[in-house]
Amino acid sequence: MAFSKEPPMAGFKPKNKLRRQSAFLAQKKSKEAAKRDERFRRKREEDKNPSLREERQRANLPATIESKRKFDNDIVGDEEDALNWAIDVERLAKKRKLEQEAIERGEKVEENGEEGLLEKLKKRDAEGNEVEDDEEEDEEVDSMLDSESEAEGDSSDADAAPSRSKRKTERAASPAMSTTTNATSATNLDISPDFLKQKFPAVFNPAETPKILVTTSINSTLHNEAEILASFFPNADYVRRSAHAHAHKYSVREIASFASNRDYTALAILMEAHHAKVPDGLDIVLLPAGPHFHFSISNWVEGKKLPGHGKDQGFHPELVLNGFRTPLGLLTAHLWRGLFPAQPELQGRTAVTLHNQRDYIFLRRHRYVFREKRATEKQVLDANGKPLKGVEDIRVGMQEIGPRATLKLRRIDRGIQFKSGQEWKWKAHAEKERTRFNM
Repeated sequence: MAFSKEPPMAGFKPKNKLRRQSAFLAQKKSKEAAKRDERFRRKREEDKNPSLREERQRANLPATIESKRKFDNDIVGDEEDALNWAIDVERLAKKRKLEQEAIERGEKVEENGEEGLLEKLKKRDAEGNEVEDDEEEDEEVDSMLDSESEAEGDSSDADAAPSRSKRKTERAASPAMSTTTNATSATNLDISPDFLKQKFPAVFNPAETPKILVTTSINSTLHNEAEILASFFPNADYVRRSAHAHAHKYSVREIASFASNRDYTALAILMEAHHAKVPDGLDIVLLPAGPHFHFSISNWVEGKKLPGHGKDQGFHPELVLNGFRTPLGLLTAHLWRGLFPAQPELQGRTAVTLHNQRDYIFLRRHRYVFREKRATEKQVLDANGKPLKGVEDIRVGMQEIGPRATLKLRRIDRGIQFKSGQEWKWKAHAEKERTRFNM
């Protein structure tokens, strides 16, 4: 008697291994066919009524890092503990502005009116996005695309140079930041709290033309990596820590005094790992008296090891800062802003990106070029899934220059080195809650 080839009924487990495998494959195939039929049915209905697709997409938003992130609702402690606050500074500034406007209009602000304020903030953001879209339609060609107009305007701008020199220290927002579609990722440096500016004047009032001295840790062999780091920062020079293995070992304080007497504005020290000859940390000291920032380094990759890498042409890059939202994050963003010239050289088409995500700072450097959109390429969509206005026929080609690294802030010293005292220090137990971040 021959066996039947039909799959067994659900809930029945054949004793034969081959029949169990065939039964499992048959059940899997039937489930996939049912899902496929359901997708095609939904697609036909949404083609007839596009509002069904929009409603489904609004209801099925994916859970991202930003959506699951938690901020502190209440400020605990005084301004001395500000670097430990996990608050969204931009959202707090908007909330206080709404409260002030309500008081000026004579309205009563409820103590527990958090939901109402958040709804007003969302409504205000939506109205602001609509206004920005209208302005983008009226704007002319981007200044980065119209290089000829820049060359013609150089002579006319010469008369306005004295008035522009007053605000030269304020870094102009690069086009990559101004066209960021996700408003939660771009860093707004104009909302830094005043008490941070008073506490860290060297960070918030950088020199117009930064000059950086790069060196290594004692008895380090990372000379090639240090030279790469010196080429990464504009106006940077690399000096070895000591002439040879038996020479005098200069301390960080001695090097800082040496660099400060020679008009250097910052000192960068590349640390070497004990177990391997790779970069393990990066210390940045603002001269002449600090503060001293300690970063750990992981995943260091030289530019020449990147596939299809480009070469550095020596232009002053544009700076893109993403994801710095808390007081500690804004302080770190201002630190990196002060290490680059305030006016980037746009003709070089070079961009340095520092993207903060889960308190890890991803460091990248790229070259880019604008080109026309190909017929096979899709439209660029904004955060709401709609086509982004103003870039319908423009695409960007990118080439990474390097180096590539991942940084994590570990400690901030008041002055130079550990003995000067700590303003902030990373604590391992603070990372147990993986939805609350320091930056």
